[in-house]
Amino acid sequence: MRWIAVALLSLLSMPAMADQPVDGALGFQPAATQIAERIHSFHSILLVIITLIVILVMALLLYVILRHNEKANPVPSKFSHNTTIEIAWTLAPVIILMFVAFFSFRELYYQDVFPDVDEVEVVNIKAQGNQWNWTYTYTDVIVDDYPMEFVSNPIHRGFEGEPDGTFEAPRNLAVDLPLVVPVDTVVRVQTAASDVIHSFAVPAFGVKVDAVPGRLNELWFRVEETGTYFGQCSELCGKDHAFMPIEIHVVSQSDYEAWLERAQGSVLDAREFLASLSEGAQPVQLASAQ
Repeated sequence: MRWIAVALLSLLSMPAMADQPVDGALGFQPAATQIAERIHSFHSILLVIITLIVILVMALLLYVILRHNEKANPVPSKFSHNTTIEIAWTLAPVIILMFVAFFSFRELYYQDVFPDVDEVEVVNIKAQGNQWNWTYTYTDVIVDDYPMEFVSNPIHRGFEGEPDGTFEAPRNLAVDLPLVVPVDTVVRVQTAASDVIHSFAVPAFGVKVDAVPGRLNELWFRVEETGTYFGQCSELCGKDHAFMPIEIHVVSQSDYEAWLERAQGSVLDAREFLASLSEGAQPVQLASAQ
């Protein structure tokens, strides 16, 4: 009965911004971007369609079972086909698929086309997947003639006896140096990989793009709420694939500028400042120190 209660609470509760996945929850993580909200709306349309299809198919099956079983219909029908039925069950799926395709292509187009904003206001980041961490490069921020760059390592690596995660650093999702972006700002992320195929995916943002060696793929998002959001590599990339998380801190514009100023001098100072933005939070231990 416990899972029934959890399901009812999940269905009846009002949507709320969640920083991380919640045990026992149903459906998607709450949307933090317009992309994710549109995906959720599309999902709701598909849910109605597939529910109606299931009901129709089940009704047809029950009708056939009850009406045409051997006891109710001892003499089987002799016809070989029915032109009307053949046309109906061919056209109906085509119409349904065209209806689904209309909404699907609209969402794909929205995600693929970069929004019409001033390039000066865009934050450009390169996320390079490695076995098994991410290298983030702020391509517009130049330090000593090179773009600002740091490696984001997972805190939990699946070692035996490793401590459990905390709310601030959930197990298998937390990193030592997270990606930081400003709220309500368009962020362009270009992805690539240094070894094998990885995938940059953040469920709350509704984004997922493969990071392929020798190829530069691109995604964009604009987060509407400050907070900490988590994702993971979503392409099987080796033995530690399950320990390659993505942690993104979305902060106000003023906090972002303060963090960026510190990060250009020392990523450790920037890490301390980021932790100070959350009351009572402590910076997680650097993975390199473990």
